[in-house]
Amino acid sequence: MINITPLIPELFLLVMAIVVLMLDLFSSRRTVVVPAYVSMAAVIITGFLVFKFGGDAVRWGSNAIFVADSFSQFFKVIILGAAFLAIGSSFGTADRMTHHRGEFFALLLFSTVGMMFLVSAKELILLYVGLELTTIPLFVLVAYQKTNRASSEAGLKYLIIGAASSAILLYGLSLLYGYTGTTYLNEIAQKTAVYFLSHGFIPNAEGTTDLVGMGPAFSVALMMIIAGLTFKLAIVPFHMWAPDVYEGAPTPITAFLSVGSKAAGLAAIIRIFDGMLYAFSHDTMPNDSWGTMMAVLAAVTMVAGNIIAIRQTNIKRMLAYSSIAQAGYILIGVIAASKLGVASCGFYMFAYMFANMGAFAIVGLYAEKTGKKNISDFAGLSKTSPIIAALMTMFMLSLAGIPPLAGFMAKYYIFAAAIEAGYTWLVILALLMSVVSLYYYANVVRIMYMVDSDNKHHIIPSFPAGLVLALTGIGVLLFGILPQSILDMAYKTASSFIF
Repeated sequence: MINITPLIPELFLLVMAIVVLMLDLFSSRRTVVVPAYVSMAAVIITGFLVFKFGGDAVRWGSNAIFVADSFSQFFKVIILGAAFLAIGSSFGTADRMTHHRGEFFALLLFSTVGMMFLVSAKELILLYVGLELTTIPLFVLVAYQKTNRASSEAGLKYLIIGAASSAILLYGLSLLYGYTGTTYLNEIAQKTAVYFLSHGFIPNAEGTTDLVGMGPAFSVALMMIIAGLTFKLAIVPFHMWAPDVYEGAPTPITAFLSVGSKAAGLAAIIRIFDGMLYAFSHDTMPNDSWGTMMAVLAAVTMVAGNIIAIRQTNIKRMLAYSSIAQAGYILIGVIAASKLGVASCGFYMFAYMFANMGAFAIVGLYAEKTGKKNISDFAGLSKTSPIIAALMTMFMLSLAGIPPLAGFMAKYYIFAAAIEAGYTWLVILALLMSVVSLYYYANVVRIMYMVDSDNKHHIIPSFPAGLVLALTGIGVLLFGILPQSILDMAYKTASSFIF
C-alpha cells in the first residue's frame, strides 16, 4: 500500500484549481474577485499543509519517488509565496480581460502544483512530469492576452523553445537511465559512485587522479540534463527566451516566471548535482569537471545579463536581463556543493522573491495606470507617488545587493559559500558584476527622483496590490536586518544531502 500522505498539499491545491474553474463557470464573468480570493486562500492553506504533512516520502518498493523533506518544504514556501504575490498582483490584469478570467487563476495554480512536484521528485519520470505540469500552463498564461500581439508572440516563442528544451532534457534522462539501469536518483548516485571508484580513476604523475573509462553516454546525458534544467533558470546560453517572454507576458505572470519557475528549476538542479553527483564529484574527483563547467556557465551568465541590461530602455526587458544575471549568482551556490552552498541558494531565492515580485508589481501597477513600460516613463514618480517610488527604490537596491536590504545578505552568503569551496575567482567576478548592476538599478532610482517630468499620474493600488507591496517591502527590509531565522531554515534544507 502506497502512502500518499506527503502528497496531500499537492492534491489539495490541484482540487482547488479545479474548484476555481467551476466557480468561474457558475459565477458572473464581470468580476475576478471570487476566483482570485479563493485562489489566494488555497495557496495559504496549502502552505500550512506543506508543514503539517512534511517529513515523509512516497515510496515505490524500497525507493522514494516523492519526498516531503526540509529541502522541498523550503522551496515550496518560496513557490507558494510567489504564487500568492502573483495572484494578488493579477486583479487589475485579469479584470481587463473579457474572457476566461477564472481559467487565468486556475492555470496559475496548476503550474504551482507542477513546481511543487518538481522540487520533491526523487525519480526521473516524476521529475519530468513535474516539469511539464509546470511549463504547459505557463505557455498559455504567457500568451493569455491573445489580442495583444506582443503576448501572442511571447507565448509562441516560449512554447517553441520550451518544447525544445524539454525534449533535450527527456533525451538526457533517457540516456542516464540507459547508462545506470534505474530512474531513482538514490540508485543512480550509488551506481555512478561505485563505477567511478572501481573503474574511473587512476593516479597520474602528480599523485592526483584522472578520469578514464567513462562512457560518452554519461557525459552527454549530463550535458543534456544541464541544458534542459538551466533553461528554467534562463542561464546563458539557454536564456534567449527570457527578454521577449518577460516583455510580452502579463506582468504578474512575468513575475511568477522569474521567481516560481526559477525556484523549481534550481531545486531540481540541486537535487541532481549536489545530491546525486556529490558522492563522486568531490570525494573522488578534486577538480570535478561538472563543477568547472557550471562555474563557467555562471560567469558567462553574470557578465551577459548585467552588460546587456545596461542598454535596455523597457523596464520589463531590463528586469529580464537582471533576472538572467541573478540566476548566475544563484548558480554559484550550487557549484559550492556544500551545506552553506545549498543554504545560501535557498536564502537567495527567498530574498529574491520579495525584491523581484515587488518590482514587477509596481511595473504592473504603473502600466495599468499609464500604459507605459519604459524606464524613462517613471520620471517624476517620487513627486506624484512618493511611497511607490520609495518601495521601488528598496527593490532596486535589494536586487543590486546594497545593505541593509535582504539582497545584500543573500549575496554575502552565496559568496561566502563559493570562497569556502575554492571559487575565489568567481566571487571576484561576481563582485565586479554587482558593481555593474548597480548602474542600471540606480538609474531607475535617478529617473524617479532627479528627472523632471510633467507626470501627473498618482498611483493608488487596490487592496490586493497594496497587500503585495506591503509584504514585499517588509520582507526586503526585515530579512536584510534579521536574516537569521530564514537562514536557519535554509540550513536545515542541506540536511537532505550528504556533505
